[in-house]
Amino acid sequence: MKARKSKPRTTKAKINPVADPIAVHCAHVDMVDITDLKPNPRNPNKHGDMQIALLAKNIRSLGWRHPVIVSNLSGFIVAGHARLLAAQVLGCSTVPVDHQDFASSSDEMAYLIADNRIAELAEIDNAMIKDLLEELGDGDVDVDLTGFTADAMEELVIQGQQDESPVDLDPPEDESIRPVKCPKCGFDFEVSA
Repeated sequence: MKARKSKPRTTKAKINPVADPIAVHCAHVDMVDITDLKPNPRNPNKHGDMQIALLAKNIRSLGWRHPVIVSNLSGFIVAGHARLLAAQVLGCSTVPVDHQDFASSSDEMAYLIADNRIAELAEIDNAMIKDLLEELGDGDVDVDLTGFTADAMEELVIQGQQDESPVDLDPPEDESIRPVKCPKCGFDFEVSA
C-alpha cells in the first residue's frame, strides 16, 4: 500500500465576513476579539480624535479594507493601531487580523515605523486631488470618507485658482543694473551695480 502525502493544513480567510455588523473586504487570517490585541507600547505614531473619527466613519461606510497586522514574534500590533482605536469608537468586538512573521525585533520595529512614514513621503498632485474630490462631490459619496475636511477642500480650490493665475513672462526689473553712456564715443550699455 502506497503512503499518501498529506497536504499542509492552511486556514483560509473567510470571504466577506461581517464584524459587528461591518463588512470585511480585506484578506485576513482571523477575526480577533479587540481585547486580545496588544498595541505596541513603542509605537511612535499618535492618533488624534479627528483622525480616529474620520477612520471610524470610513470603516463604517466602506467596511474593513485593511486588517490589523500582529507580529507572531512579539504578539504586538505592528500596523493598525488607528484601526483598533476606530473599532473601539464603533463598538466593534472583533476586527480582521493578519498575523505575520518577522525575522527579528529590529525588522518588526522597522516595519512599524515604515508603515506610516513611507506614505507620508508621497507627493500629492493637488490639481488631480481637487478634480477627484469635485467628481466625488457631484455623486452620492460622502466626501468626508476621503479624509479631506471641508476646510482642506476649500484650500485646494483656492490653491488651484492661484496656480491658474496668469504668469508674468517679462523678466523682473533688476535694480542692480543701470544704463551707462560712454562719455568718449556715446555708446549706451548696461552695467551691474
